[in-house]
Amino acid sequence: MLSVKICGLKTPEAVNAAVQAGADMVGFVFFGPSPRNLDIGVAAELMARVPDGVTKVALTVDADDRLLADIVKNTSVQLLQLHGTESPEHVAALKARFGLPVMKMLPVSGVADLAAAADYEGVADKFLFDAKPPKEATRPGGNALAFDWKVLQGFTSPLPWMLAGGLTAENVADAVRISGATEVDVSSGVEDAPGVKNTDKIRVFITAAKASY
Repeated sequence: MLSVKICGLKTPEAVNAAVQAGADMVGFVFFGPSPRNLDIGVAAELMARVPDGVTKVALTVDADDRLLADIVKNTSVQLLQLHGTESPEHVAALKARFGLPVMKMLPVSGVADLAAAADYEGVADKFLFDAKPPKEATRPGGNALAFDWKVLQGFTSPLPWMLAGGLTAENVADAVRISGATEVDVSSGVEDAPGVKNTDKIRVFITAAKASY
């Protein structure tokens, strides 16, 4: 069965919709420039609504250790999603300090970008392949951009990986078929505006994604 992550959740209604529709992971953003950024206290309350069996993910972008420590201490996060330029050495240090698994985002526009995965295979627990942001972007993800999914055809790694970037209910089946992904991540594709989740779109996306594999 395909694994689905709904990221950038900000309200109880959106969390409930994701969980009830069968999301395997739910993501919460801690990055000031993002319209999906959350206060740690609010995030803790939202995570408390998530039942066992659904993984709670904290997304940060080149965060300092103080922010990560606050997130880990004050929420029930289960997986750290590092969405910046964190080095393999930094990833290893964070895992050692916080004792949580790490999903490392790698930006992709072509096959050559996949080579970076090898540097993280000994330290990360999972990869997230997302589209490279445009030069004028204020954030490295959640920009509603897709990359050529054919890039991932034939890609192999000892680590599991998740596909992100411009996914919607309308294209997720093609994305899975072309890329070979067994896990997908969506944020902007289930929104009415940046940071504003649509509960119906969440349900439709999860249904479409699960039916595609």
